[in-house]
Amino acid sequence: MSTDNEQLNNPLHGLKLDTLLNELVSHYGFEILAEYTNINCFKNRATIASSLKFLRKTEWAREKIERFYLYNYKNLPKADDTQYEIPPRQRIIPAHQKPREPKQLILGQAPTPKTKRTNNNHSFNKNEHNKNHKKVDTKQRQISTDYHTDKPFDPWSNSPK
Repeated sequence: MSTDNEQLNNPLHGLKLDTLLNELVSHYGFEILAEYTNINCFKNRATIASSLKFLRKTEWAREKIERFYLYNYKNLPKADDTQYEIPPRQRIIPAHQKPREPKQLILGQAPTPKTKRTNNNHSFNKNEHNKNHKKVDTKQRQISTDYHTDKPFDPWSNSPK
């Protein structure tokens, strides 16, 4: 079976981005799209033209709106893990899966977005901070005891006044 025959069942096959966006906006509106996709081009003074411009330039946003189209508007079953890694326009939709009625989405009831964890996560780790802070305190105590004084170490004691 060729990939052309497999793509005939894909609702995105041959569908232009402006047609897709017009269908979504006419059915759901910009408010629902902004809340459920979490894409900023739908939030502030959104228009079809400005959204199209952004979606054409930004691959991740285009794929996100295409996924929204497939799994919310066309209400197809979620793709398995291997298919989910493939861009939506290249996914193979099994012949037995047919588009259904669009999901009813309610403003204010979107699931919270999942945050991705990366190795470069610069979040504040309180325990690590405390360990480092204790090391500094220990070093300062060691320096002050090296001088055999009763006063705590003062690094500015020799500076001109």
